[in-house]
Amino acid sequence: MIFLRRAVQVAVLTLVALPIAAVVAAPPAGATPRKRSQVEAGAGALARRMLVQLKVARPLSLRGYSHRRFQPRWAHHKGACDAREVVLSRDGRRVRRNAACHPVKGLWYSPYDGKWLKSEKQVDVDHVVPLAYAWRSGARTWSQARRRAFANDLTRPELITVSHSANIAKGGQGPQSWRPPRRAYWCRYATSWITVKHHYRLSVTRRERVALLNMLRTCRG
Repeated sequence: MIFLRRAVQVAVLTLVALPIAAVVAAPPAGATPRKRSQVEAGAGALARRMLVQLKVARPLSLRGYSHRRFQPRWAHHKGACDAREVVLSRDGRRVRRNAACHPVKGLWYSPYDGKWLKSEKQVDVDHVVPLAYAWRSGARTWSQARRRAFANDLTRPELITVSHSANIAKGGQGPQSWRPPRRAYWCRYATSWITVKHHYRLSVTRRERVALLNMLRTCRG
């Protein structure tokens, strides 16, 4: 407990000193329910601090948007592996890849809806903050290089493996219009969304901010 409280205090001080570089940590794999609850509570507190720092503004026009303005194709990160293939390998279990790095076998869990999926054809790599939504939050003014970096970011919690059905249902919507069907994931979803927007200095709408605060209430303490 003392170590955990001290870790959270250090994280808060780091956030104050480096407000744009903060990343909300996920609970470690295999953590006990009590520790997971404590980590979620700390992550929620940090996310609220970051959310306060985000500019509240009306959404910009979608005019001029195209998926290709962000991602004409997935960027390569490790040899023959592109960002999508890296995420599928990272998020899956017992993933087997062919010579071109494409997953041909594995098991994936979709945290949005709690589904276990045995085929790569059943999963998608979701942009937590959708590209179209980022465009309306300020990315329309970015350079092509910055938009491409955003679409292929493996450092922030922007890319995650989910079921194809959940990804289609979400589309380009924000948290005021769509939330993961699995309520247990709301805390993680909200903290991830805020972390990405905070790092890239993207704005939020008033309704979006309210929806995020409501989801952060599920971060158990």
